[in-house]
Amino acid sequence: LKLHELATAAGILVNISDTTDLCDFIMPAIVDRSPLLIAISSGGATPLLTRMLKARFETTIPAAYGRLAEFAGSYRDRVKKAITNMARRRRFWETMIAGPVAEHIFSGQDEQAVSLMDDLLKDAAVGGDQLPRGEVYLVGTGPGDPDLLTFRALRLMQQADVVLYDRLIGEGILNLVRRDASRIYVGKMKKDHSVAQEDISEMLIRLAREGKRVLRLKGGDPFVFGRGGEEIATLAENGISFQVIPGVTAANGCAAYAGIPLTHRDHAQGYIVVTGHEKDGELNLDWDNLLQPRRTVVIYMGLTSLGTITQGFLSHGADPEMPAAVIENGTR
Repeated sequence: LKLHELATAAGILVNISDTTDLCDFIMPAIVDRSPLLIAISSGGATPLLTRMLKARFETTIPAAYGRLAEFAGSYRDRVKKAITNMARRRRFWETMIAGPVAEHIFSGQDEQAVSLMDDLLKDAAVGGDQLPRGEVYLVGTGPGDPDLLTFRALRLMQQADVVLYDRLIGEGILNLVRRDASRIYVGKMKKDHSVAQEDISEMLIRLAREGKRVLRLKGGDPFVFGRGGEEIATLAENGISFQVIPGVTAANGCAAYAGIPLTHRDHAQGYIVVTGHEKDGELNLDWDNLLQPRRTVVIYMGLTSLGTITQGFLSHGADPEMPAAVIENGTR
């Protein structure tokens, strides 16, 4: 404390280990891949955690990334002059960093890297100010837990120019989208469709034709009650390139987190998935098919229709003692 007082009186900044109240600055853990630097800090809360993360980064980020950063920097002015369109220029750098040029730098084959880079730049410069080719990514984000995202989903979330997201997409997942990507909310609730499905499809087409990479984030899996089939049909009809990335659907996520197996050697040899969403005020389900023995029944979007669903099972011969679970916000 005395040392801090003396330093403060002399106008000197002080850092006292494990005493954050007496620190004028903190010392982050540094991963040095000059000119690339990564600083990791917990604000003094858990220095041990920052050291552990530093060790993890040290083993996963090769030293050659520093040489890649230097190589890219040496081409920066040439690339800016040759490719005037900003979107095309971003695509060029992404291709370079994730492609053969970077691999040659990593393996020390600098001459080959220069040759490939010159060829890549020459081909990219031909397009001039022409818009880049647009594309749509239909990405399933799972039932809510960000840890359930696939690696491919994360990669596309980081390279999209604009994102259209649903009501079920939580902040934890949305925060993983590229920071400078435009965000458009197109969520739906029962009897409250803020954006009609037809308008969403038209928006996807328009944005892709503007040369943008459009990320369509969907809760669960795009093809399990996610209307992904309708969207890709419209995209295909209009000649728009698209990718579909599956997600952990709610049935699997909720079953795993709740400890309820969908199939079990002694109890259920299969499972069936249906929607409990009412249409025109009626719930039309094939009750006799749902009540087949040794089968797990999974009902999506059934919370508001829970009373009708329960009565439907009972009136069609279900045992009142049949085990059942109601899950809301599963995996969250």
